[in-house]
Formats: sequence, structure tokens, C-alpha cells
Amino acid sequence: MAISYNKLWKLLIDRKMSKADLRRAAGIAPNTMTKLNRDEEVTLETLGKICQALSANIGDIVDIVPDTSQGE
Repeated sequence: MAISYNKLWKLLIDRKMSKADLRRAAGIAPNTMTKLNRDEEVTLETLGKICQALSANIGDIVDIVPDTSQGE
């Protein structure tokens, strides 16, 4: 399975927020933003901070997508 933060980026656009605005509002480190940009895993604590900063639920910012590279 893979992670996608496309919902997060769309939410930021809808709210006219930049990624830097989000980083400051949620109090997350620059290297964590890099992980988010690369659709890499981050801690649940980080996702919680983002949800709190945006007044959103976790399902509003992240999707779990099936990994199509496996031949299951």
C-alpha cells in the first residue's frame, strides 16, 4: 500500500494556504514537509497536528492507495 497526501494539497489550495503556512500553523519541521511532498510515511502525531491546524479529520488529508507494482 502507498500513501497519498493529494487531499491535503487540495485542501490547502481551497483555503488559500501555502505549504509554509501549514508548516508554521501545525508546528512541523521542514524535513517532515519534505516527507509529505514525497508521499512518504509520517507519524500519526504529525498528522494529528495537521488535522488540528486545519480543523480537519485524517480522512480529509490522507489516502491509502493500493500498490499496483505488486502482482497480488
